[in-house]
Amino acid sequence: MNVSKDLLYTESHEWVKVEGDKAYVGLSDFAQHALGDIVFVELPEVDAELSAGDSFAAVESVKAASDVYIPVSGTVVEINEAVVDDPSLLNQDAYENWMICVTLNDKSELDGLMNAEAYETHCNNQ
Repeated sequence: MNVSKDLLYTESHEWVKVEGDKAYVGLSDFAQHALGDIVFVELPEVDAELSAGDSFAAVESVKAASDVYIPVSGTVVEINEAVVDDPSLLNQDAYENWMICVTLNDKSELDGLMNAEAYETHCNNQ
């Protein structure tokens, strides 16, 4: 299992990379391994308003379908069309292939996320 040290994580296996007032969000390496070969990704529209905890994407693999949840509130400013066109990119490199980018509404929501060390411990306990 690969855990990138410069990201924040959720218990439901999403990651967040903060750049200024923007947050890039994707699936963790743990999640893509658990799902298996990802064959379909559905993402929200640009300008969609999301609240922390909302489902923002649907991901289907050969094993299961799963919702992906936004860890922070914000407005979608960009979606990664590459993962919609080729969902297997999430299996190839979960951290390089983000899903959406949002402008952060409330940076204090980041305080509730796990750092890499805490996330690694969380995954090892599952």
